[in-house]
Amino acid sequence: MFLLLVIAATVIVAMICTYLVQPLVFPITRAESGSSVDPARLEAHVRALCERFGPRDVEHPQNLDRCAEYIRAELELAGGRVSDQPFERDGVTYRNIVASFGPESGEIVVVGAHYDTAGPRPGADDNASGVAGLIELAGLLGRSELTSRVELVAYTLEEPPVFRSGQMGSAVHARSLAEKGTQVRIMIGLEMIGYFSDAPDSQRYPIGALGVFYPSTGNFISVVGRVGGGNLVRTVKRAMTSSSPLPVYSINAPSFVPGIDFSDHLNYWNEGFPAVMVSDTSFYRNRMYHTIDDTPDTLDYRRMSHVVVGVHAAVVELAR
Repeated sequence: MFLLLVIAATVIVAMICTYLVQPLVFPITRAESGSSVDPARLEAHVRALCERFGPRDVEHPQNLDRCAEYIRAELELAGGRVSDQPFERDGVTYRNIVASFGPESGEIVVVGAHYDTAGPRPGADDNASGVAGLIELAGLLGRSELTSRVELVAYTLEEPPVFRSGQMGSAVHARSLAEKGTQVRIMIGLEMIGYFSDAPDSQRYPIGALGVFYPSTGNFISVVGRVGGGNLVRTVKRAMTSSSPLPVYSINAPSFVPGIDFSDHLNYWNEGFPAVMVSDTSFYRNRMYHTIDDTPDTLDYRRMSHVVVGVHAAVVELAR
């Protein structure tokens, strides 16, 4: 009987671990991707956001407006159908920038990144990296054949003191989709995608035991989903893995695990939409998080370009 209990417990633990990690069971054939992203362009966008438009926090709405104009112009150059989504907070108007690609109706794939910072800090990884990736993703989508609509959204007001409130830019956008009855196939949030390290023990985790299943070196990108979203996470992970040499790891975990819902994808979950986050794992790797040292010089633009190519592959697959 004891042996049977041990076997049963082992099977249950194995099943939980398999669900958590979402391994790709079959070998992935790494195909030559038809798309590429210039790391120098990513760096130019990050530097523009950090050096020309800062500080870009809630207390500097004029700078946020200037930043929004830059993003808008770049998305228009990429061929997107671009519009503003204004909203008010404490009597001040802020705005999301929305660019659509592909058909004008039907189900949509949403990819978003926030352009504000936590206080008057450079915010290179958090989250100029995500916005730079969004802009370059637009360039790839402008040259792609899409059978479903893709909306790229640059959000304002993700950071505290607005975080977890209904006045987050992503909450405004997600709520508008729900109110219109729009069918969302998936939302992919780009949250800190530019910091990588090859140093031993450069990667930490919210729960120490996770180190058994994941690398101790912070040289990978992660796909984060919640319990119940395993198939979706696996689809994104497979597409990203097959299109670039960058290692991709994933996790499906409940929201009480710190970091699982620490970005804009949370608001799509709140509206009942499927969503994942693509991230370099934020403060579990990048010790410059929310400091004045989060500068453009700390980012790895070559690896960041692989992230964008991988996300493009996932979007094209999901927008079929």
